[in-house]
Amino acid sequence: MFKRQTNKNVSKFLLISAQDIQWSRQQVLALLSQVSVMLISIVIFTTLLLSLGERRLQEDWAAKRYSELQTVGTLASDKVNFLQFRTQAFSKAELMNQYLSNPSELQKEKLLKNWDGLLTHIPELLGLSLFDPQGNPRLKTTNAFDNVALPTVVVNHDKTMGGNDIYSSQIQFVSINGKLIPYVYQLAWIENPDQSIRGYLVTYNSISEVLQTIKPAFFNHHSPLLLFGSQGMLYAGASQEQPLKKIPTTLGSSIQQTYPELWQQMANTNFGQYHNELGTFVFLKVELAANNSAIREYYLMSYIRHEDIAARFEQWRYILIFFGVLIGSLATALLYTRHRYQLEKNANVNSINLASSLFRNQQSCLIVNSSGRVLKANRQAAKTLSVEIEALLERRLQRVLQLEDDVYQSLTDAMENGKHWQEIVSIDEDSCTITVSAQPGKTQLKSERYWVVTFENITELTSAKQQGYFYQLLSESNVATALTDTNGQLLKFNHKFKKLLDIEADSQDNVMELLGKEFSQQWADINSRLSLQGKWKGQIFADADTRFANSLKASIQAEHNLDGEIEYLVVTLQILKLQKSLQQLPSQQAPLSSMVVPLSELEVHFSTLTEPNREQTCLLIMDINPEGLISHISDIDHLEKRQKDIEMQLLIDLPIGFQIAHWRLGSLVILLTSSDSVQAHKYAMSIMDRLEQNEFNEGINIGIAGYPEPQSFEHYLSNAEVALKRAKQTGNQNICQAFTRKA
Repeated sequence: MFKRQTNKNVSKFLLISAQDIQWSRQQVLALLSQVSVMLISIVIFTTLLLSLGERRLQEDWAAKRYSELQTVGTLASDKVNFLQFRTQAFSKAELMNQYLSNPSELQKEKLLKNWDGLLTHIPELLGLSLFDPQGNPRLKTTNAFDNVALPTVVVNHDKTMGGNDIYSSQIQFVSINGKLIPYVYQLAWIENPDQSIRGYLVTYNSISEVLQTIKPAFFNHHSPLLLFGSQGMLYAGASQEQPLKKIPTTLGSSIQQTYPELWQQMANTNFGQYHNELGTFVFLKVELAANNSAIREYYLMSYIRHEDIAARFEQWRYILIFFGVLIGSLATALLYTRHRYQLEKNANVNSINLASSLFRNQQSCLIVNSSGRVLKANRQAAKTLSVEIEALLERRLQRVLQLEDDVYQSLTDAMENGKHWQEIVSIDEDSCTITVSAQPGKTQLKSERYWVVTFENITELTSAKQQGYFYQLLSESNVATALTDTNGQLLKFNHKFKKLLDIEADSQDNVMELLGKEFSQQWADINSRLSLQGKWKGQIFADADTRFANSLKASIQAEHNLDGEIEYLVVTLQILKLQKSLQQLPSQQAPLSSMVVPLSELEVHFSTLTEPNREQTCLLIMDINPEGLISHISDIDHLEKRQKDIEMQLLIDLPIGFQIAHWRLGSLVILLTSSDSVQAHKYAMSIMDRLEQNEFNEGINIGIAGYPEPQSFEHYLSNAEVALKRAKQTGNQNICQAFTRKA
């Protein structure tokens, strides 16, 4: 029950910040531009909806008010017609007939009392008056209309009207109790049976009261009802709450003067609408109390302030603004979510690539927390450490890699300081060597840290380095050795080679340049020998242009690749040392004529001769290299064998006193004593004949020099060499003499 359970998902957090989403400047600008365009579009669309909504309300109000104006006009016309009927009824009342038939005081009081009752019960009735046939007032209920005279058409007894006709006047104003009231009076004819005039009854009716009886049923109290005459004079509607600018507010004032633009549109049409920045106006032309003599035309008008429309639309305004904000917030969240989704998608791809690069490559990798516990391990790490992946989890890195305390402490210090750490560690008792690298990292949480530990098995590399060191120690021998490519370019050489040719430690010179001009000229032939036989041996002579003072014995070994082609060349050089016998006196050796001696010994022998004896000598140089087959720098085995065979032939018939000496490989020097030029030439020809008999004459050239004057042995030898060069050029018997004395 106390067994610890291994949690394979040790860390739920991102290992490095590169795995999280990264908002680049381009993506932020793209999101901001999209949100800005979206918000501007929503603001424009919401403003447009608000404007269209208010406009729609204005149009609805205008249509409704126009319908109401039509109804008001119809009702007002019907009301005025009813007033005419009522006036006619008043004129035919019994009390009126009784008073006209018997105009006594009693009848007068009864009639006036009846009229007072009518005034009390009829609000729009302002007064009544009775006129005689001449137009003079007889009875009246009020003195307010004393200035009102009968129209001319009535006083002149116009026969076009009378009987049951009712005359209606234009709307006029009267002051009652200090208040100006618009009214219209109606006149009824009172006739005798013979149609003679008995008198006239006039009723005065308030237009304001007539409209007030109609308006409450249709109009809002904030929507005024105005009545204008045909000339724009205001007859009703002066009591407006917060009237619009330019609208007349006093009875009798003219809209034609205060608002000519509106009046012009009203005068040009019978109905319509008018809009300005403050309100909407609706008007309708109506006819009231038309009679045969005149047409009474008036204008009914109503208006509403746009701020009242806005107040009515305020609830919808808040609703539209709320939905605009809601849509904008949702669209912004959607855009943000879309961008974040794309970024997270890219982050997931980056995380997958990172995990793939960390855990699916050929390099061993461990993810370690700040406590030194292994969180993750790839297969290569488990393979290198020869354990299962599950066995590595939760184990301490120090135990996994078998680190010493001081080494692990240096690793911990480097990780805490954010530095890179690297070390070579041997595990499994030095049977496995690995190179360990650690890099600190951190997650999005500041408290969450980790180490990326990578290591590689370098056991073979270490062994190879050790073997290379051993081979280097072996190569540092007394033999100068160098490794070159197929073109002779130096790749590696030992200290002996460096000292012999006096070159730098990192020199990349070509071996042909180092070994002299003569070696370079023979490089093509050397390459052909290497291609056929895989090796070459030869002698390299020292001269003034070479880096070495003594002649060298060279050996070149070709190393082939898997395809059988030459890949590298191993060049070894050895100095040709003089034998100890060369440094001893002739008296201590066997007779000179019975053997081939070194050139230095021949020089010693020449120095012992007296000057007269020297004058009787000739010096012969024989070159035994077959032209075109064996050069001066050739296969040393073949050349040495050929030279020994020729030496044997020469020693067999060598005259007494003649001495043969080695000069260079492939060249012999013969000192002829007691000989002149003729004898020397004959001896040379006999040599050629003898060698021809034994098939050794191929490539033989002989140069002969005499001793015409005192000279050193070196000068003597150089003269014979000049003769040898000429012999190679003649192409005849290959024998030539130079600097010879006379016979």
